[in-house]
Amino acid sequence: MNAIALAAIGIFIFILGYRFYSKFVAEKIFRLDPNYVTPAHRFKDGVDFVPTNKFVLWGHHFTSVAGAAPILGPAIAVYWGWLPAVLWVVLGTVFAAGVHDFGTLVLSVRNKGQSVGTLAHRLIGQRGKVLFLFIILILVLMVNAVFAWVIANLFISYPASVIPVFIQIPLAIWIGHAVYKKNKKMLVPSLIALAVMYITAVVASQVSFLQIDLVQYMGGEDGAGLFGLGSISTAFFIWIIILMVYVYIASTLPVWKLLQPRDFINSHQLIVGLGILYLGLLFTNPDITAPITNPDADISWFPLLFITIACGAISGFHGLVSSGTSSKQLDKETDARFVGYLGAVGEGVLALISIIAVITLFPDKETFFATYSSFQASNGAGLGAFIEGATNLAQGLLIPAEVASTIVSIIVVSFAATTLDTSVRLMRYIISELGVEYKIPSLEKKHVATTIAVGASAALVLLPEGPNGFGSGGYLLWPLFGTANQLLAGISLLLISIWLRKLGRNYMVTIIPMIFLMFMTLWAMFQQVFLQWAWYADQPSTLLFVFGAIIFVFTLWIILTAIQALLKKADPDFSGDE
Repeated sequence: MNAIALAAIGIFIFILGYRFYSKFVAEKIFRLDPNYVTPAHRFKDGVDFVPTNKFVLWGHHFTSVAGAAPILGPAIAVYWGWLPAVLWVVLGTVFAAGVHDFGTLVLSVRNKGQSVGTLAHRLIGQRGKVLFLFIILILVLMVNAVFAWVIANLFISYPASVIPVFIQIPLAIWIGHAVYKKNKKMLVPSLIALAVMYITAVVASQVSFLQIDLVQYMGGEDGAGLFGLGSISTAFFIWIIILMVYVYIASTLPVWKLLQPRDFINSHQLIVGLGILYLGLLFTNPDITAPITNPDADISWFPLLFITIACGAISGFHGLVSSGTSSKQLDKETDARFVGYLGAVGEGVLALISIIAVITLFPDKETFFATYSSFQASNGAGLGAFIEGATNLAQGLLIPAEVASTIVSIIVVSFAATTLDTSVRLMRYIISELGVEYKIPSLEKKHVATTIAVGASAALVLLPEGPNGFGSGGYLLWPLFGTANQLLAGISLLLISIWLRKLGRNYMVTIIPMIFLMFMTLWAMFQQVFLQWAWYADQPSTLLFVFGAIIFVFTLWIILTAIQALLKKADPDFSGDE
C-alpha cells in the first residue's frame, strides 16, 4: 500500500472525529456552558491558575501530552505489522483518547480545577481517592524515569541537539516576561525563538565544537569515565543530574515564566516537524515495505498492542495533564473541546507519522524482519528506527541528513522534556495532596514535595538493575509504563461515567471505551507482569514485579469500589459542580 494514501485516510478520519463526534459529546453529553466561570478566573493567582488564550493553552497541553511515548510506542508496535497499529491509533484517538482527554478536562473545570485523583473522593469515596492517588504517584514516577532515560540517551546519541534544546530555556523565559509583564503577543516572539533554535541546530550539526559530546570528553566509548562507571555511563549520569536540576527549577516556577512559553514554542516546533514529515512524505512518496501483519511474531499482539501503544491512542497521563495543569488555565469552558479533544487528535497525527516513518524505512520485508526479529528486539530498535525513518522523509525536502537527524532528535527531546517537567509538577501536587490527607504539613510545602519528586525520579532512573546495569531503571519500567498508563485512563473514564450517571446523562460514550480498555489492560498486565516474570523471563525484574503487583491490586480495589458507585441511580440533587 502507498504511504500517502494511508496517511490521508487516517487524517480524514481524525477530521471527521473532531468535526462531528467531539461536537456531539460537547453539546449533548458534557453540555458546555460559555458563561461558566472557570477555575482560572475563580482562583486566579498568577502561578498555577492563569486564564489563558485557547491557542496558547492548546500548545501547552499538546506538547505536555505529546512526549516521546506517541513516537516510541507505535515504533515498537509495528513489530506486529502496520495494520493493527494504525487501526488502534486512529480509532483509539477518535473514540477513546479524545473523549478521555476532553472529559477529564471538563470534570476538573467543574470541580475547582482539582485533579482526577482528588475527584475520586467525591465520586467513589475516601478509600478510592487514596488508592487512586497512589496509582497516579507511581505512574508519574515512572514517567519521570522513562522520559529522563530517553532524553539522556538521545543527548548521548545526538550531541548536536544539546545546545538547540537548552537555548530554548532563556528564549522561553524572555517570551514569558514579554507577554505577561510587557503585554506583548506570544506568536511572533515564539516564532523568532523557533527560528533561533533551528538555525542553531543547522550550525551545530555541521560544526563539531558546538556538539556537547560527553562521551568523547570522557575519552570515547572505551574511556574510563568517573567512579569506575565507564565513559558512556558517566555521560548518562551527568545528563540525568542536569535534567533533574532543570526539572526542579522548571516545576516550581510560575507556569507563565517557563512552562507556557516553552510549550508554545514546542507547539510550533511540533507543527513544523509534522509539516516537514508529511511534506517529505508527499515528495518522497515511499512505499510501505513492512508487512501488514506479522504471522510469525514470537508473542501475540492481542492484547499487548493496547498497552504498547498508549500515548497516541489513549493515555491516562493525558488526564493528569488535563485535570492537573490545563484545567487551571482554561479561559472559557467551551475551549475544552478545542484544547482536550483536538490535543488528542494532534497526538494521533504524530503517532500516525511515527508508524509511517518506520514502515517506509526498510528496503524490503526481509530487512524489516532482520531488525524487528522479536518483540524484545523491537523495544530496542523502535526509537532509532523512527529517527532514521523521519530523517529519510525530511531528506525529501532536500534537508541534509545530519541536519534532519538533529532536528528530529530535538523535536523528540523537546517534547520529552516538556512532559518531564509537567510530570514532576504533577507529582509535586500529588505529594502535597497526600500530605493534606495524612496531615503531614511538611509535604504540603512546595519545595519539600518537589525535592521528594525529583529525588525519587533520579534514584529510579539510575537504578542499576537488570542486564543493562547502571541507569537501566527507566528502560526496565517501559513495559509497566504502558499498563499503568492505560489503567489510569480506564479509571478516569470510569470516574467520568459515574459523574455523568449522577447527572442523569448518557454515559455510553465513556463506559464502552472504559470496559474495552480495562479488559485489555488487566489481561495484558497479568500476562506480562505476573506470568512472564514468574515463568518466561530469562532475567526477571523484581522492580517490575513489585510495582506491577501494587498497581494491579490497587486497580482491582478501585474498580470494585467504583462499580458500586456506578450502579447507584441518578441523584437529582447532584449538580456536577463544586
